Amino acid sequence: MRVYRFPKAAGIDTLQLADEPTPTPARGQILVRMRAASLNYRDLNVAAGKPARGTIPENLVPLSDGAGEVVAIGPDVTRVAVGDRVAGLFMQTWLGGALEPAHVASSRGGAIDGVLADYVLFDQDGVVPLPDHLSFTEGATLPCAALTAWNALYGGRPLQPGETVLVLGTGGVSIFALQFAHAAGARVIATSSSDQKLARARALGASSGVNYRANPEWQEDVLALTDGRGVDHVVEVGGAGTLPRSIEATRHGGQIHLIGVLTGGEINPTPILRRTLMLRGIYVGSREMFQAMNRAIALHAIRPVIDRVFPFAEARAAYHHMTRQGHLGKIVIEID
Repeated sequence: MRVYRFPKAAGIDTLQLADEPTPTPARGQILVRMRAASLNYRDLNVAAGKPARGTIPENLVPLSDGAGEVVAIGPDVTRVAVGDRVAGLFMQTWLGGALEPAHVASSRGGAIDGVLADYVLFDQDGVVPLPDHLSFTEGATLPCAALTAWNALYGGRPLQPGETVLVLGTGGVSIFALQFAHAAGARVIATSSSDQKLARARALGASSGVNYRANPEWQEDVLALTDGRGVDHVVEVGGAGTLPRSIEATRHGGQIHLIGVLTGGEINPTPILRRTLMLRGIYVGSREMFQAMNRAIALHAIRPVIDRVFPFAEARAAYHHMTRQGHLGKIVIEID
């Protein structure tokens, strides 16, 4: 089988394609013929050997997010059958409840091998069925970006119809959050550096858009759009660099869901206290959350927004496309 590995994570161009034997599932395991995999910002850090936590194992198979078809099962497998269409969990052991350190140690494409290969072994507990209306290419976008957005909006104090959600940028997490919030009857305000992307965000359900390049003090625009009250939820993918403006844009008692670390800086807790905000750290989600999200995706026939699809042979090009930060939605590699 074909498999990509980082013999030494020292940049995108160190990614190498190899030919290896197809594995055989042991007790409780399943073998999945991967059909597609998608990229997240985290994958750029892994490629550079600079993960958010821990170290990168040698010869790592990259990418956490993928979908495919079960082609073989080991003894005692009861959750899935040959022919099932599945997506893998980002953290293979986080099935429900609170996140524990042991779950983080089972993260695909970082702590353990990922999914950028023709065939991947999973524990039978480490996958979920794909919604019937989604292709493998669409299903490959769900394990990290979609589930992170779902956890932000529903993992704490759940989003309510009529509330207002601010999404920063138009990457995978933000676009999924827009779609989920719109489906729930919430108002969405989106930010971007591109008026063209803001137009696409409106087409997906955003009621308003703010160009943060043209309006550097974008929190003032958000306050104006909410009659000075502020938003109920912020899906905060920027990190410390954008957090002060997100705090100003949030109503007293609102929630900020801290996901990304795209910008540097330090966090001053005083404004959080003064506005009695809830600041939640979000790190993907559990299988229980994944299953709930998939029910909502199926009910509302939500389709992931895909920016561009690359063939398996052009995996490096997919990484380079992400570095240019011009995408809207997800970048996918099809494993034909």
